[in-house]
Amino acid sequence: MTTERAERDTVAFEIRDGVAWVKFNRPEKRNCMSPKLNRQMLRVIEDLEFRDDVGVLVLSGEGTAWSAGMDLKEYFRESEAQGLRGVRHSQREAYAWWERLRWYQKVTIAMVNGWCFGGGYGPLFACDLAFCSDDAQFGLSEINWGILPGGGATKVATELMPMRKAMYHALLGENLVGQDAAAAGLVNESVPADMLEARVHEVAQNLLKKNLRALKATKDAVRRVREMTYDNAEDYLIRGQEALNWHDGSEGRLEGMKQFLDEKTYKPGLGEYDKSKAAG
Repeated sequence: MTTERAERDTVAFEIRDGVAWVKFNRPEKRNCMSPKLNRQMLRVIEDLEFRDDVGVLVLSGEGTAWSAGMDLKEYFRESEAQGLRGVRHSQREAYAWWERLRWYQKVTIAMVNGWCFGGGYGPLFACDLAFCSDDAQFGLSEINWGILPGGGATKVATELMPMRKAMYHALLGENLVGQDAAAAGLVNESVPADMLEARVHEVAQNLLKKNLRALKATKDAVRRVREMTYDNAEDYLIRGQEALNWHDGSEGRLEGMKQFLDEKTYKPGLGEYDKSKAAG
């Protein structure tokens, strides 16, 4: 029999080179999300969000899975036994950290190192970028046991995939392997398993070279404008740039223009300005 993990042990993390590597830590359950894990994940990401030694957060899974979705026993059967109150409470615990991650202060990367099923699509979409191993598997298996892909999973599929592919994925319940998931738009790239962490580390280090305040403004803008008309998006982006200009304590915009126009030390189309010369 498997000993149930203490709540604090359901999530693991370490900080290396400006990157917080956060892991679902229930490998014996293929990292299924339980009420305990959901509560602990919210604590962990809240603690990391404004740390000065963290510029990027990577979400991965311990063992052979990223997350096989929601724990059917704990999340469904045991919660439902408590009636509507129990169901709503467990839902809010899950959705709270997914929403927090969507609007996180730092850029977030999903490093999908194995299974990603059902409820796992929530945090997958919440992360700004996603990379997977070629042997990873993605699935909406809900149709196979008589329910629809809930908890936002259907929305995620239709946001990230073309409609025909999303419909087939949801109706047939067939899995996608890494390269197919990348082709369908669920992830940015699929790479061999032994190259996955190195590739994610490379992307994270490239992000850390950018203006972190501009990254936050940009990631929010990409999510917001998807649901706006062109005119509304144009106005939002103009106001967003004005706000960034005033609130960026490093005066990154001015420093970037100085290095490009006056010092001619870099070209924006080929790389980023030198942050070490900025004010803050």
